[in-house]
Amino acid sequence: MADGRFAPSPTGSLHVGNLRTALLSWLYARVDGGRFLVRVEDLDPVASREELVGEHLGDIAALGLHHDGPVLRQSDPDTRARHEAAIAQLEADGALYPCFCSRREIREASQAAHGPLPEGAYPGTCRHLTDAERADRAATRPERPPSLRVRADDAVVTVRDRLHGEHTGVVDDFVVRRGDGVPAYNLAVVVDDAHQGIAEVVRGDDLLEGTPRQAWLCDRLGLPRPRWVHVPLVVGPDGERLAKRHGSVTRSELAVHGIEATDLLGRMGASLGLASRGERVDAATLLARFDPDEVPREPWVFDAPM
Repeated sequence: MADGRFAPSPTGSLHVGNLRTALLSWLYARVDGGRFLVRVEDLDPVASREELVGEHLGDIAALGLHHDGPVLRQSDPDTRARHEAAIAQLEADGALYPCFCSRREIREASQAAHGPLPEGAYPGTCRHLTDAERADRAATRPERPPSLRVRADDAVVTVRDRLHGEHTGVVDDFVVRRGDGVPAYNLAVVVDDAHQGIAEVVRGDDLLEGTPRQAWLCDRLGLPRPRWVHVPLVVGPDGERLAKRHGSVTRSELAVHGIEATDLLGRMGASLGLASRGERVDAATLLARFDPDEVPREPWVFDAPM
């Protein structure tokens, strides 16, 4: 039994790619007899839009992806308190340091060669500042509080993915709390998954590269690592990740073209080899046909109506 979850951010409407990942997350959880939980990742108070929360829940309900228990929200005080407690634990362990770099400085530094770290990684510019240097930077940039970064020491971490097998990455000094005080994604997702008892995380394979960071955090915080399943993305005819520019890609937009939720579910089922082209199915039928080890490894090309 492996509990799973779907955790959308209410910063934009869900498109077909998001909904297909939600379907796969539901299938992986249910096929093992686990719970399917929903979490609203509304960490960012500026970008999050409250009206999208109901829209997202309506989208997955229309597909028949019913969830268990209450919806957890990252903006809830109790959730934020758990995030801050994890940050405090890392700080007490000497695993954090303040970073005063601007976005431009980070971009320029990450483009330079810096040993074993992958391209685009933060090379630890502020890691070795003295107390006096930190005080000076804080005094000269009072309008920009520092972020907090982990002291990962270029740790080499291997994770195991159900579809991709072993994936090894070098962990850079990533941010766990932004300069505006908001906990960063990597910290929040690790703490929330552990709190909810998530045993299997199903998400797009564009997030595989960052997974060693989350495994590192799990180990450092003494939290169990979930099992990861990074599934192929949905792309447009141009081979690029599905987006608004490809046409009608949300459930409501597709409904205008006569493609209702049941039609969309059938199309997604066919893309997974669980339904015939044009077959009308429900979520229970797809579950009865689902083999977790036979998920297609290639992206699904979705030709959106214009």
